[in-house]
Amino acid sequence: MKVAGWANKLKKNYLFQAVADKTQNFLRFHKDVKLKNMGIGDVTLPLPEVIVNACIKASKEMGAVETFRGYSPNGGWDFLKCAIHNDYLSKGIYIDLDEIFVSDGAKSDMSNILDLFSSDNICLIPDPVYPVYLDTCIMHDMHVEFVNATEENDFLPLPDSSINADIIYICSPNNPTGASYSKEQMKLWVDYANSCDAIILYDAAYEAFIRDSNLCKSIFEIDGSEYCSIEFKSFSKSAGFTGMRCGYSVVPKKLVRNNHSLNSLWARRHSTKFNGVPYIIQRAAEASLSDEGKCECQKLINQYKKNASNIMKILRQKSIKFFGGENSPYVWMKCPNNMNSWDCFDQLLEDYNIVSTPGSGFGKNGEGFLRLSAFYNINN
Repeated sequence: MKVAGWANKLKKNYLFQAVADKTQNFLRFHKDVKLKNMGIGDVTLPLPEVIVNACIKASKEMGAVETFRGYSPNGGWDFLKCAIHNDYLSKGIYIDLDEIFVSDGAKSDMSNILDLFSSDNICLIPDPVYPVYLDTCIMHDMHVEFVNATEENDFLPLPDSSINADIIYICSPNNPTGASYSKEQMKLWVDYANSCDAIILYDAAYEAFIRDSNLCKSIFEIDGSEYCSIEFKSFSKSAGFTGMRCGYSVVPKKLVRNNHSLNSLWARRHSTKFNGVPYIIQRAAEASLSDEGKCECQKLINQYKKNASNIMKILRQKSIKFFGGENSPYVWMKCPNNMNSWDCFDQLLEDYNIVSTPGSGFGKNGEGFLRLSAFYNINN
């Protein structure tokens, strides 16, 4: 028996586990301290009533012979797919029901999608970025190239024609930097992908926080994207589903490589390795996309955006440079006095009892920065 080769290639510690371990160790010696957690990006506000009621109703349906449901159809129940379809339609984007695949979250899909691709592909990943992208590529034994996101380009790197990428990871608004691509900038990425026959894996998990109409909320707003893009969305942050687990991917039927429809391949992979999201959760997700649900979910988002505004206000008062926050739940703070990320993390924790996330854990270009999350509990 042999362990997979990638076991020796991953970093020893997962970033968020390292943050949790340091925090718990601090609390062992400071038992009376009440921490202000701006670290891991978990939601803190309860689910809207319309979603809770949908869960209760669906649960009762599962207890009656006439309304009991078993396995979910491959790709999800039509009632949720129709709600997703209509949500796109409200933004002027037509998505066919057969292009929508309901899952247990964007994190799973962003990783599992690599099952469709050969391991000799080149993956292009921004640095800094969400650690799951890099770890996933390592687990699939793919070659990785990095595109540098820095202060100089406002953490929004554009295509480099010297790199002939096959698979491109883009997260906008970005986790951790909070930077968001404009429609004009995303057009450059779409044109680049089409020019070199690449696939863009577009993580739109935080699009609900965008308020600027010039920014790209869906890659399918961009002409030509249906030939080179797969979009991933999640209900985790837009509707508070981190504990419910539901998201979806959109794989256009026009996406064809090597005479294979990626839509058909993803459908086959989905049916082979996944038994679907529970009926009760899918009904809850449907409720979040109703008119009442959208209104209630927007109240949650507004509170988190207010939290972000509070963070930005204090950083401005202290003349500390930062990025993000305006159209994102994350504020990317530059560490003062040229401190490195972990030293700054330690000072905030020990002197002010604030938990953050060291930027260096997101890549080499994250050194000297901290990610502050607006998902903190407003009461502390």
